[in-house]
Amino acid sequence: MSVILKPIITEKMTQQGEKLNRYGFVVSRKANKLQIKKEVEALYGVEVKDVNTMNYAGKRKSRYTRTGLVSGRTTARKKAVVTLAEGQTIDFYSNI
Repeated sequence: MSVILKPIITEKMTQQGEKLNRYGFVVSRKANKLQIKKEVEALYGVEVKDVNTMNYAGKRKSRYTRTGLVSGRTTARKKAVVTLAEGQTIDFYSNI
């Protein structure tokens, strides 16, 4: 099982990547900071300086349809923001 599920490519994370050398990833909920650091270094060939993680709980959602009220939950997820060493970058767009 892979620890990193997908990169976070938003306007805010792109700006942080350019200015602060920080990149975001959606990671497995059971992953810890050491596993995340090890996998980022192996996948992208960079040196990781710091890892910050955030847990997001799933939200309750409901909508009205023809058949009545449909309710459910969004999935819970964990995000990791990885700070790289000075002078190193990750290019997510090279595979496109």
